[in-house]
Amino acid sequence: MLLANIAQTLNLKAWNEAGPDVDVTCGYASDLLSDVLAKARNNAIWVTNQKHVNIIGVCVMLNLAGVVIAGGIDPDENTVVKAKEESIPLYTTDMSVFELAGELHDLGIKSS
Repeated sequence: MLLANIAQTLNLKAWNEAGPDVDVTCGYASDLLSDVLAKARNNAIWVTNQKHVNIIGVCVMLNLAGVVIAGGIDPDENTVVKAKEESIPLYTTDMSVFELAGELHDLGIKSS
C-alpha cells in the first residue's frame, strides 16, 4: 500500500513531503532502537513513541518506508530537520502505538 494512502486514510500529520509513493510492505512497532535495527525490514512503516533524531538514522540504515510518532508526541526540531535532509517520511498521530498498529493491520499491513 502506498504511504500517501496510509497517511490519508489514518489522518496522519506529515512533517515533510518525502516519499508519498513509497510502497509500504510491512510494519513494525517498538521504542527500542536496537530491536528495530534487529527485526524491522526494508520498506516497513515504523511506529514509535520516540521523537529524537536517532529514529531518522535507523530509518536510513534500514531503508524504512517512514516513521510515525504516536501518542500525540511531536518530534524534536532536529528530528524534523534530519528527516527532511534524508528524505525520510515523518508523521505523527494522536493515536497510541497500540491503536495505530491495529489500524495498520486492518489496512492489510502485516508485521515485519
